[in-house]
Amino acid sequence: MAKAVLITGCSDGGIGHALAKSFAQRGLTVFATARLVSNITGFEQFPSIHLLQLDVIDPNSIKAAVEAVEARSGRLDYLVNNAGRGYFMPAMGADIEESKKVYEVNFWGPLRTTQAFMPLLIASKGSIVNIGSIVGYFSQPYIGIYSASKAALHSLSDIMRVELAPFSVKVLTVVTGSIKTALHGKLPPCQLPEGSIYAPIQQQLDIMAHSDSIVRSEAEPYAEAVVSDVLAGKTGRVWHGSNSWKTKAGKILPKRVQDRILCKGAGLERLA
Repeated sequence: MAKAVLITGCSDGGIGHALAKSFAQRGLTVFATARLVSNITGFEQFPSIHLLQLDVIDPNSIKAAVEAVEARSGRLDYLVNNAGRGYFMPAMGADIEESKKVYEVNFWGPLRTTQAFMPLLIASKGSIVNIGSIVGYFSQPYIGIYSASKAALHSLSDIMRVELAPFSVKVLTVVTGSIKTALHGKLPPCQLPEGSIYAPIQQQLDIMAHSDSIVRSEAEPYAEAVVSDVLAGKTGRVWHGSNSWKTKAGKILPKRVQDRILCKGAGLERLA
């Protein structure tokens, strides 16, 4: 029987969509999931890809997905926690409820989903793959809530890796660089709260929130590299995507140098 993988966040134009295609091309049974299944298209030529509704913040949705996987394949060898939510806002202007939603998807979602699928993963001596981000390593202005959620996921992944080793379950963190996805275009406008200390640079924030000058990798080659690592049984952390290796190397730079690079063009000097 073919090995099976479930991937969260497989809507069109994202990393999950590219991962699902790559796993299917390697002969795996793929459960491609999204909060809205109607957002997943283009897999008609892949009979091994099965679409499932899965909202990572809804325990009932997760439970139904587990039951669907058990009924169709009876096994799960790989779980890829990819679903994510972005937020562009200075931390001192961040709406706490909106920030909680970011953590619900980016941190609690992977934990909930992994807990639910753990019996199947232990039975198969499978692997958990958590899609992290380079922004979990540096202090780029205005995406602090999202960055912090990814840093928390990196830490959780390391804890999972150690705690699940006795059960022969592997855990891999993919520190993801800049990838061309639909996530950036889904960010809500940066509407500062009344009286914000960042009001003088509102125009700059609007420009940064709705433009993207970062050089980004295509999702398909990124997915191919990730799937190769997963099927090879790698654990720990791997780095893939544009700017990922620059970030890894840049960690040795003094913080003041990192800050100068990351704050360039952010308009913060106008607030001094």
